Parts: sequence; C-alpha cells; structure tokens
Amino acid sequence: MGCCSSASSAAQSSKREWKPLEDRSCTDIPWLMLFILFCIGMGFICGFSIATGAAARLVSGYDSYGNICGQKNAKLEGIPNSGMDHTQRKYVFFLDPCNLDLINRKIKSVALCVAACPRQELKTLSDVQKFAETNGSALCSYNLKPSEYTTSSKSSVLCPKLPVPASAPIPFFHRCAPVNISCYAKFAEALITFVSDNSVLHRLISGVMTSKEIILGLCLLSLVLSMILMVIIRYISRVLVWILTILVILGSLGGTGVLWWLYAKQRRSPKETVIPEQLQVAEDNLRALLIYAISATVFTVILFLIMLVMRKRVALTIALFHVAGKVFIHLPLLVFQPFWTFFALVLFWVYWIMTLLFLGTAGSAVQNEQGFVEFKISGPLQYMWWYHVVGLIWISEFILACQQMTVAGAVVTYYFTRDKRNLPFTPILASVNRLIRYHLGTVAKGSFIITLVKIPRMILMYIHSQLKGKENACARCVLKSCICCLWCLEKCLNYLNQNAYTATAINSTNFCTSAKDAFVILVENALRVAAINTVGDFMLFLGKVLIVCSTGLAGIMLLNYQQDYTVWVLPLIIVCLFAFLVAHCFLSIYEMVVDVLFLCFAVDTKYNDGSPGREFYMDKVLMEFVENSRKAMKEAGKGGAADARELKPMIK
Repeated sequence: MGCCSSASSAAQSSKREWKPLEDRSCTDIPWLMLFILFCIGMGFICGFSIATGAAARLVSGYDSYGNICGQKNAKLEGIPNSGMDHTQRKYVFFLDPCNLDLINRKIKSVALCVAACPRQELKTLSDVQKFAETNGSALCSYNLKPSEYTTSSKSSVLCPKLPVPASAPIPFFHRCAPVNISCYAKFAEALITFVSDNSVLHRLISGVMTSKEIILGLCLLSLVLSMILMVIIRYISRVLVWILTILVILGSLGGTGVLWWLYAKQRRSPKETVIPEQLQVAEDNLRALLIYAISATVFTVILFLIMLVMRKRVALTIALFHVAGKVFIHLPLLVFQPFWTFFALVLFWVYWIMTLLFLGTAGSAVQNEQGFVEFKISGPLQYMWWYHVVGLIWISEFILACQQMTVAGAVVTYYFTRDKRNLPFTPILASVNRLIRYHLGTVAKGSFIITLVKIPRMILMYIHSQLKGKENACARCVLKSCICCLWCLEKCLNYLNQNAYTATAINSTNFCTSAKDAFVILVENALRVAAINTVGDFMLFLGKVLIVCSTGLAGIMLLNYQQDYTVWVLPLIIVCLFAFLVAHCFLSIYEMVVDVLFLCFAVDTKYNDGSPGREFYMDKVLMEFVENSRKAMKEAGKGGAADARELKPMIK
C-alpha cells in the first residue's frame, strides 16, 4: 500500500549510510484518497441535509402540525391546523415538556408555536388565561380561544399540563425549555437503575443544581492541577516518582480519614433533636457516609498493596522519566497537544451533531398515528445516518491518530538530532508539516482499522442494551464475552498503531511495514517493554490518582456545608470523572513520549554500536536505565536466558 519508501532500501544497503529523518516519501496514498472520498461523502450528507432539511425547521422549530414558527407557512394537504401564519409566534412550546419518549429519544408532547415562554410557574388555568391575555401568548391548542380556557370541557386535553413550569427560550433554537432540569428526573431514573427510591434521585438532581458553581470550580481546579503537574514533570523528573508516591499515600489516607471522621461525627449526633420527617434522611446520610468511607478504605488498601509490589522498580523509572523530562524541556509545545486535539474534536463533533440535527428534519411531511406531522426520509437515503455514524468514529480516530503521529514525529526528531542546538525552531510544527506532506494516508489507514473493530463492539453493546432482561444467561454471557474480546483487541491495536506511527516517523515506511517492524521489536523485547510500561504507566496512574484525590478532597471540603450527605454522590462523581479525564488527556502525552523514546532506542541499537562513525544517538541515562533493568530482573530471579540476550533492534 502507498508509495515505496527509499529509507528501507537505503538502510539495507549499508548500516553506515543509515540516517533517520533524511529520506522522505509519501506513504499509503490509496488510503489517503479513500479517506478524502469518504470526507466528500460526509460533505454530501451535510449539503443534502441542509438543502432538504429546511434549516428553519431546526433553528426556528416547528409545531405538531408542520408549521415553522416565526414565519408564514404553506398548507399541507390533509393536515389540519397547517398553513398558519406564525410570524408573531417565534417559540416552540410543549404542552407536557417532561413527558419523554426514552426509546425514540424525543419529547412525547404536542408542540405549539407561541409568542413568549412563561417565565414564571402557572399553577391554574386562570393563570394560563391571564398569561395569554397579558402577553398575547396562547399556551393552549390553536382551536381554543383564551377566553375559553377556564370554561371549555376540552381544556384538560388542549391546554398544557398543570402546573406549567417556568421556562426560558434556548439560545438560537427558539424552544421553551423548563428552567428546573429536575423536570427530567424520569429520564435519569431510566439511566440510573441502581437508585430505586425516587425521592433519593430527586435529592441527587437537586444536589447537582445547587452545587453547579462548586462543580464548575472543581472542574477548573482539576484542569489547573493537571497543567501544574505537567510543568513539574519537566523540571523535577528525578524526584517526581517519590513525590507522587508520598502525595498519593497522604491523599488517600487523608481522604479516608476525613470520611471516617464525618461518619463518626454524624453517628454521635443526637437523634432526639431530629424531627420525624427528617429521620429517614438522617439515616440515609449515615449510610451514605459509611459506604463512602468503606469504599475509600478498600481503595487505599489496594493502592498500598500495588505500591508494595512495585517498590523495587520505582528507582528504575526515575531514569526513564528524566529522559522524558528533557524532551518536554526542549519541546514545551507538547504540553498543549491535548488542547489542539480537543479543540479539533469539539469542532468536528459540533459539525457532526449539527448535520445530524439537519438530517433529522430532512424528508417529507408524514402524518403519524396521533394525527401530528413528522418529517421522514424514504428510500435508500434513509440509511445515510449509518454512513454518518461511521464518519463520526473514523474521523474522530483520525484526529487522535494525527496527534499520535505529531508527537511521535517531534520526539523522533529530538532523539535523532545529535546536537540539540540544531533542532528545528518548533519541532511540533515541523512534525505537523511532515504529517501533512507524507503520512496522512498512514494515519487514515491506522484509524480505519480501529474503526473496523470499534463498530462491531458498539453494535453488540447496543444489542445487549436492547435485550437487557430478555435474553437468557447463555446469550448474555456470549454477548459480554464478544464485547470484552473486541475491547481488548481495540486496545492492543491502539498500542500497536502508536508504535507503527513511530516507525513511520523514523523510516517513512507505509503502515503495514511499520506495524510489522514495531510488532517484531515489541515481541522480541517483551520483558523489557513490560518493565518499562508497567512501572511507567503505574507512576502516571499515580499522577492521575493524585489529581482525582486532590479534586475529590477539595469537593468534600466545599460540599461539607450540605448536611444532606446523600446528595454528595452525583456532584463528586461528576467532578472526579472530569478530573480523571483531564489528567488522562495530559499524562497520556507523557506516556506517549516514553513509548516513542523506547522504540527510538531500539532502532538506534540496530544501526549503531558506539564505535567511531556509528555513535549512538541515545541519551546516556536511557542506556543506564536498560542496563539497570536487566540487573534488577536478574536479581528478582526472572532473568535466565531471556535476560542474557541483547536488546533486539528493529529488523529491516
């Protein structure tokens, strides 16, 4: 696949002539062309959805009779109440906005075009009538005049469900949405199956609403802590491992101790002073604190056991982190890679969602069983959303793969530049330039392979969710096994792809050749790869745990003003998940640098032996790390014949 690379043949002719980064040729051109054609297809879907989807229906909204709000409408044959002039009625109002159809993912309610959204709760039909007379906004069906709201027998059907919640128009989309999102508690009940008590669920949702400023602040804190940790890694990499270990120990012990203290304090508080209505809430609080404290204790014990097992390998990781720290000192823009990738993903996701929304409004008007209007696409075009979903996965994976190739190219440039003063002014931009000129086809092919594995797994997950509670135990076990196997295969391919991109950045070979070379070197040096990845990944995991523990501890301190401890769970889960996601995005760059450095070292030992004219490119600290790793593995009794072998280089 792709154009032939001259780097491989040059390396075979003479080891002394091999010079990385010098010979460049485009790779996997057919896959680049296929990706471009696929993107053109995505563009066609976008154009079709905009042209036939009536953008006004998406932006301005439409009622249950096919009328677009805010404009004059043409009469639809056979549809009553269609063809109305809604020039003065610019907002969509739902008679029962909390009635959600969870299967079809839409609001199962009659929609009307109104002049204004009710900003205050309307408790009676008299209030609805007064609102219509005062604001000129009729909230009942078009067939009912405002003067008939309180007298007509059809008011219970044609008017909104009471009480009418206070609502406000959604910016740019002209829909009246309830201000209090606890209106959608039923939707949350369908998703959060472990909560059986609706009162508890409502308290959880209200806890999120009352703590939204704290949640936002804690999310920002996790972002700041992640950036600080990345800066610290650059300058104190030698002592970072010990600092992380000590801080994680203190953080886990501190968090566990605080939870047990709060539990003891709550248990000692006199119950005689609690009013009977609040007694059940107090018992829920005590039970919640006990669960939090036990979970934190179990987590702390498991963490201590893992650190006890890994303690002998911690010293070896220091040298590897030192080399990676030098990379970040010379390539400071690496720290900002997650931002650019996240920004590109957000832009694409916004485009994808907007196209999907336009696609949802495309088609012809069809009358459903209730006599209301829906817009549906008929014929082969109704399957365009499948193409659109595949595009979501492939292009998202393509963007992530571009980040991996960019980082690999920059680190390879750093490694194979003997005099660091001769580095490009911005190695990151130089790597992006090489990616665009030579390796977009390789990235497209690698991301497509991940897509081929991800799609079947998502289909099986969808089938499993749809058949939940209906399938037998055997079918459930088979489905879960297939999903697990596909997940493992996806993770393995992701790791192999990352190393294949590194091989491509070094030798400018196509994807298949690079993947084969990377696989050979990873297999032949499996023990050393395992040692590096196990210790290095564990240290980075400790960094993620530190960010999560720090953010969670700050959350406990800030949420302590709420004596209803049950409502802590949802805000803390949201904050901790966000903190882990942010920490993972930043520290995954560091993990990527470590993996690229190791593969570069293996290639270096293939073509150089340290003799005059064939000097090593590597940093001395990296060589000392591998030698120390060999000695440590021998002392642990795991050496044998495997440790006596030299590090296997990439075979050409």
